[in-house]
Amino acid sequence: MIICVPTEGDRGLDEAVCQHFGRAVTFTLYDPDTGEVRVIENRSEHMGGVGTPPEHLSRENVSAVLAGGLGPKAIDLLGSKGIDVFVGANGTVQETIDRWRSGSMAKANKDNACRDHAH
Repeated sequence: MIICVPTEGDRGLDEAVCQHFGRAVTFTLYDPDTGEVRVIENRSEHMGGVGTPPEHLSRENVSAVLAGGLGPKAIDLLGSKGIDVFVGANGTVQETIDRWRSGSMAKANKDNACRDHAH
């Protein structure tokens, strides 16, 4: 299982969670089975590259995204790639992973999607 958290930079588990999923500078990937941490740049069309974040994360074998919030289109695209999405991430990556493990993050759906990002 690979967990992805949208982040502001490259400090791994100590990095701050980016509150705008599509425009995150980086994505921090964490494997809870091995403890491996990798940071990849967001090279999607949102950042002047090609493709969408869900396409890129799917190629990285991401199983779950832990985000502060995201729009319904991103939730649908991630879901179509078999990626579970949870909302309520904030603080650092480690703090977010700890909240997710404790079961205190909600699974993303149309009711808790960011209304400002309904594109």
